[in-house]
Amino acid sequence: MRKEYLVCYDICNPKRLSKVQTYLYSLALGGQKSALYIPLDKFELEELIHKLNSLTKPEDYVHIIPIYPDPICFGKSDFLKFENGAIVL
Repeated sequence: MRKEYLVCYDICNPKRLSKVQTYLYSLALGGQKSALYIPLDKFELEELIHKLNSLTKPEDYVHIIPIYPDPICFGKSDFLKFENGAIVL
């Protein structure tokens, strides 16, 4: 079963930043700049953590924050639902 996560990052080196951005943007359904919305199952989460460990250094910051089932959305924001491999609007 997939859970939704907010992945936030601050990478010190421009070369590493580019690699991390490319990887995370390939998984993301949305977000802004360095805060991305990514649905993951348990295996994919472990893979994400392993990959980010190989791409980052101790001076970099990456936070993976679980989004609970009923998030509060303000303004025009709306969360996409990801069910059975498809985005449900």
